Amino acid sequence: MFTVSEVSKLTGVSVRTLHHYDTIELLQPTEISAAGYRLYDESAISRLRDILIFRELKFKLSEIKTILNNKNIDRKDILNSQVELLTFERDRINRLISLAHNIIENGGMNMDFSAFDRNKSESYRKEAMEKWGATEAWSEFERKANKCSDNDDRAVNEAFMQIFTDIGRNRNLPPESKEIQALIERLRRFICDNYYNCTPEILHGLSLMYVSDERFKNTIDSCGGDGTTEYIKAAVEYYCKHTSK
Repeated sequence: MFTVSEVSKLTGVSVRTLHHYDTIELLQPTEISAAGYRLYDESAISRLRDILIFRELKFKLSEIKTILNNKNIDRKDILNSQVELLTFERDRINRLISLAHNIIENGGMNMDFSAFDRNKSESYRKEAMEKWGATEAWSEFERKANKCSDNDDRAVNEAFMQIFTDIGRNRNLPPESKEIQALIERLRRFICDNYYNCTPEILHGLSLMYVSDERFKNTIDSCGGDGTTEYIKAAVEYYCKHTSK
């Protein structure tokens, strides 16, 4: 067991911060000693490490708490996603370093601002939060889901899958066609009505997740036929670029 002071020395996190994490129930001590001291075991230290990594990746403390308290999340999945997020950030920093070296060596005005672009890492971060239930959208989904009976759930799920089936049946049309774009709007509206407020940005994140997660991909392709998931991703990209909703 480690005391608060020992954890602080080991991790560099101040005692005051550790007390705050305890107060908001983000990281609570494993036990309290007879003398009233907070004590932390290795599992708690491991959780603190996860907290620090997510904090470096700009997650809010409330988001980190939601992620780490979700018992349906595989710890290996969290670690793999942390690696990917950190890799994105490392690459961005490396580009900044290269830009600085180039300016030092060559002087003058360098017009390449791509190193400052955080869109890719931000997009992945938002996708991760959506996936792990750390957004207000997920909270809204949970509130709506709790109001539904089992029969309601089945009916909603069947209607949801029917949209993928309808999109798959029309894969012969260009993704940007009016018919397909109407189906994409129907998909977004369905999510809004039954799950959470699905903005075009969230819809785009979902389409990326559908493609990257084999479980989603297999389910959607089983409804609409092979290639439906990729086709939806292309249609959603067009939708998001041409809608102001």
